[in-house]
Amino acid sequence: MRRLVILLLVALLVVPISVNAGTIGGKDNPGGVPGQWYVGDTPSNVDPNKPVLVFVHGINSSSKTWWENNNMYQTALNNGYETAFIDVHPDKNMWDNGAIINSRIRDISDHFNQKKIVIVAHSKGGIDAQNALVHYGAHPYVSNLITLSTPHYGSQLADLAYSGWASWLASILGSKNDATYSLQTGYMNSYRPQMDNHANRNRNKIYTLAGTSWGGFGSALYWGGLYLSSYGSNDGAVTVNNSRLTYSTQVRVSNWNHTTVREGGTFQYFRPYLTTTQTAGFALGEAAATVEPMEQEPINISALHRGGQFQKDVKQTFTVEENVQKIDLDWLSDKQTKDIEVISPSGKVYTNFVHSINQEIFKGGHHHSFQIASPQQGQWTVKAKKDKAAYLMTVGFHTDLNEEVVLEDATFELKNKGQKVKNMNVDVKINKDGKTKANFGMKVANKGKVDVDFKEEGVYTITLDVKGTTKDGNPFERTIVKSVYVDKNGNRY
Repeated sequence: MRRLVILLLVALLVVPISVNAGTIGGKDNPGGVPGQWYVGDTPSNVDPNKPVLVFVHGINSSSKTWWENNNMYQTALNNGYETAFIDVHPDKNMWDNGAIINSRIRDISDHFNQKKIVIVAHSKGGIDAQNALVHYGAHPYVSNLITLSTPHYGSQLADLAYSGWASWLASILGSKNDATYSLQTGYMNSYRPQMDNHANRNRNKIYTLAGTSWGGFGSALYWGGLYLSSYGSNDGAVTVNNSRLTYSTQVRVSNWNHTTVREGGTFQYFRPYLTTTQTAGFALGEAAATVEPMEQEPINISALHRGGQFQKDVKQTFTVEENVQKIDLDWLSDKQTKDIEVISPSGKVYTNFVHSINQEIFKGGHHHSFQIASPQQGQWTVKAKKDKAAYLMTVGFHTDLNEEVVLEDATFELKNKGQKVKNMNVDVKINKDGKTKANFGMKVANKGKVDVDFKEEGVYTITLDVKGTTKDGNPFERTIVKSVYVDKNGNRY
């Protein structure tokens, strides 16, 4: 008898528990518990030809994101679709969450009597869902995968979290976790071939949607869009280029931001692809062809970063060159403060800022945002007061000079086009897995290659602080951040 009890206990620990809490949003649905799943209300007229829509949330989120302050669930219900919702870890990587989705997809299929499923995933949820389909083999239960602003090639905001200037703040906010680590662009460039060249890759069609809006000035997504503008069009969290896969169908790119792209307004655009048959143009028995990496756009110089920690007060300076139409200044901190001053070279003091709270990579961080038109040329000063706070200062420059210096993604060459920039120096800081690895400076003429000895396995985050002189002889400064992943065999991504 004792042996039987022990065996039963072991079985309970080993076998995943499937939780179905009935109607979403009810008292039986705590939300945010990884591994649980929920069934939506049954449509008034169930169509056997319509698939079940399974919704998967993204980083720092939960299943409630689909129905709290969001009409996506109600829109699906009104259109006659049965629905289910999966909670995954908000701070774990795609391997952990892929395993959860794999198990729950099988449970949901059983619940709906093997009715075909379409997954609708937001942000990192699309990476987690594809991992479940390809790596864990959940593809037989699913026809199509719809991804809403999924960073299939990572997010440069994740790179920023591990950079030299933002690392301290990211640590305090808890932004350095398995999810953020896996979303670094270097890591994702090593991850993509594992999915793209897998035999199961062509088992399900993938449809992508992306946005180009940052939200209103002062919002957390506006700050993200400002930072990501160096890397291309984006929705405040993910660039359009990184939201695509070479073998997926791009349904639409519109003026959604990273929040509105998961709301009911996008349903009308991906609805035609909910009943399309699977296999992405290949027979099920065919192996996936080798996929070449997505060509990355050069990185331009549009922003400056400074950051760290202070006990009671701190002062930072930055330089504005000639012909800058506008600057956006954001002071991101683990604490909200009212004591921030931005002081122009002539002494004019700006104190009016817009406050918002970050909900993405730097979740919980407080944004204090200033926007200054026709800023005076010269050295500016920022002063802040708060008891023991960490911060990241970002200055976004709106000027044609931004296009003059670019970092080639593949070769790590910093190129000066020579039209507006006379010369420049670069201070290089390299962090490995969030810890400082090296610091050095280098001069750049028309181009300079950042050549670093990458040998140990891990993610290396390179912060380039560019300081130079314009053709008119005035100083300028910018920051570029990029990550590189080195695998155990020494291959670089």
